[in-house]
Amino acid sequence: MKTVVKTTYTMLRHEVRLMASLVLWATRRTSGTGGTGGPGVRFGYTKGQGAMMFGFAFMCAVETVAMSVLLRNWPAVERVALVLDVYTVLMVVGLHAASVVHPHLLTPDALHVRGGVRVEQRIPLDAIKSVRGDTRYLHDKTGTAELDLPIGSQTSVTLELAEPVTHVSLLGRRREVSVVRFHADDATGLVRALNGALTQVRTAPSPSPDRPGSAVPAAARPAEEGCRPRSAL
Repeated sequence: MKTVVKTTYTMLRHEVRLMASLVLWATRRTSGTGGTGGPGVRFGYTKGQGAMMFGFAFMCAVETVAMSVLLRNWPAVERVALVLDVYTVLMVVGLHAASVVHPHLLTPDALHVRGGVRVEQRIPLDAIKSVRGDTRYLHDKTGTAELDLPIGSQTSVTLELAEPVTHVSLLGRRREVSVVRFHADDATGLVRALNGALTQVRTAPSPSPDRPGSAVPAAARPAEEGCRPRSAL
């Protein structure tokens, strides 16, 4: 029973976030780290799915009209079917809107790989071993330690991690992944920007520790005192 309640809550929360994405999309805003307008460089990934999602939404709209005609003699049933069909259209458009307003995000310390509101995978830059442009399709076999986020049945960027990160699915399932594959509209630009960020992280000088006051040798203290001018007395 507890699992059913948790799953229901998770799905309702997901649908609420889809509706919120529709609002952000309508107002031409995007979501960043910690909220709308967060810092970082954004990379979209929706060009491969836009036509498909809107085509699906159009089919749902046609079905709505057809059901209204078929159920015109049963007004109560027609109203219920109309609400469900309109809600389905909103969900389909919301899925696309969520992908638009939640792009991949490169910040000074991490890469946030996203899949709408369904996936938000934060990967620290110091955990990334290598990144490359790499077009793959769904028919390619993947291992259990790999996270694939295809768009239009393909991925275009592959990350190999120096140390695994924990991926949490929408329903809370946790697993360790050491390879992440995802799609970006500008895969070349993302790889270039990420390699630049990795170079900065790897070549940044380590902060020198503060020198404690007790580190001054005791033998040096008398010499310092002897350098002080004597009193005229």
